[in-house]
Amino acid sequence: MTHSVQSRRSLPATVGLVFVLMVGLLAPATAQKTSDAALARVLVLGTGGTIAGQASARAGNAYDSAKVSSADLIAAVPGMDKLAQISVEQISSIGSQDMNDKVWFALAKRIRTAIENKEADGVVITHGTDTMEETAFFLSSVLDTDIPIVLVGSMRPSTAIGADGPANLYEAVRTASAPESRGRGVLVVLNDTIHGARWVQKTNTTSVNTFRSPDAGPVGYVDTGSIRYLQPPVPPKGPKLKLPDAAPLPRVDIVYSHANMDGAEIEDAVKRGAKGIVLAGVGDGNSSKGAIDALAAAAKQGVVVVRSSRVGSGIVNRNVEVEDDTLGFSVALDLNPQKARVLLQLLIANGITEPKAVQQAFAW
Repeated sequence: MTHSVQSRRSLPATVGLVFVLMVGLLAPATAQKTSDAALARVLVLGTGGTIAGQASARAGNAYDSAKVSSADLIAAVPGMDKLAQISVEQISSIGSQDMNDKVWFALAKRIRTAIENKEADGVVITHGTDTMEETAFFLSSVLDTDIPIVLVGSMRPSTAIGADGPANLYEAVRTASAPESRGRGVLVVLNDTIHGARWVQKTNTTSVNTFRSPDAGPVGYVDTGSIRYLQPPVPPKGPKLKLPDAAPLPRVDIVYSHANMDGAEIEDAVKRGAKGIVLAGVGDGNSSKGAIDALAAAAKQGVVVVRSSRVGSGIVNRNVEVEDDTLGFSVALDLNPQKARVLLQLLIANGITEPKAVQQAFAW
């Protein structure tokens, strides 16, 4: 169902009060009302997450995700009507720990429809932070468009005294409506910072500054008064992958490397029907002899094997400590295990399974 911010709903008192307190200064009192015709059109797609959470009685800082609709979140932030013409649709109402292929497909298809019908100049997706980087990377892999697609969330629920959602949401809409955001692919906006989908990672359990791009740095900064990109838009490196007709994507398991590891987890993944395996390896994507031997056996059975790293930053290189050419492995380069899994799922779904072709795709 679509909602317009011009007909605002009333919020529960606690949510509305906190939001107004947090963002009451976002819109200058002297601002001139801009005509609707001059404003960019921004489609907001809600999926749930902490940004839509409410306090729970379980503990002092406990909360339940996805309790407030995206229409209510938008309506609670003053000044939104001066940023853009906003329409809101609720795609799902889940915590991002429950994000799944079905929701990914729904988001991708809805955005494609909006692009084809020229419904929007930008898209904002409200999302939980736990798997935001995976959703952003998935969308960046299947959508080919110049319009800004911006994911936004918060580390604190809507009822928290220091709720960060209102400012994040305001800045996400500002980013999605800005002409200078065009041609930059899928973006993630939190804590006044703009990140690219390929590089962004959640790096802290609770900090509002949790999102970082360790290998590349942010692409820009945004606040209530300005938006600043650090470099011109960079053209996409390669073709987008075809979105399959329906979920689910092929099964790809992540196996986490550790001391004293054998090959049992890898053998179990093959038995469970994994079409691909991503190794979250130690250091430069390495693992024990038992694990590497099990991965080599899996590759001989047709399972696509990609080596990534558990360390959180850096590039996994080919043929340094592991004989990738001989064993039939590919490496994730700068992609962490969770993003490597997403790309490998899409590659397998597109019939790309030969190691050299897989490696080329990871280098895009």
